[in-house]
Amino acid sequence: MKNVAKSLLGLVLYILLIFGMAFLLGHFVVGQVQVDGPSMNDTLQDQDRVLINKFTYRVKTLDRFDVVVFKYAYDTDTDYIKRVIGLPGETVRIDRDGNIYINEELLEENYGKEVMLEPGIAEDGITLGEDEYFVLGDNRNNSSDSRDPDVGAVSKNQIKGNAWLRLQPEFGLIR
Repeated sequence: MKNVAKSLLGLVLYILLIFGMAFLLGHFVVGQVQVDGPSMNDTLQDQDRVLINKFTYRVKTLDRFDVVVFKYAYDTDTDYIKRVIGLPGETVRIDRDGNIYINEELLEENYGKEVMLEPGIAEDGITLGEDEYFVLGDNRNNSSDSRDPDVGAVSKNQIKGNAWLRLQPEFGLIR
């Protein structure tokens, strides 16, 4: 009887350990989101399932062109997925021809699906704070992003993590 109780206690502790590890992984290391809408076409499609790394950005800074998931400031139940264009301390400006300037130097990038038609609040330039990022969707003319005053600059505490792996429908790394 003593051995049965000891075995049962061991099994319960093992199960608690498994659930504890799953909880820690899910809340602090990795997460899964589903893309909602076409704003990241052609990189990501509507309804794609994506894994995000919640840990890396906590120990290192985000890089330009990282794809990130962040909480929408006016609805904490809504997540956005966009590409980092401007980094903390930089000034981002978009002209009427759709060119992006970082500290008045033309940004060489090819993530935009097409020429941006609307510079939004970045037309006169936005200077980012020490923990703020400027983000754009890859489908620039069909994206609510940092050009929109309702989104604006994204603070580091809004960011949930880097999107790095597409799970469905096509499995693969996100560039």
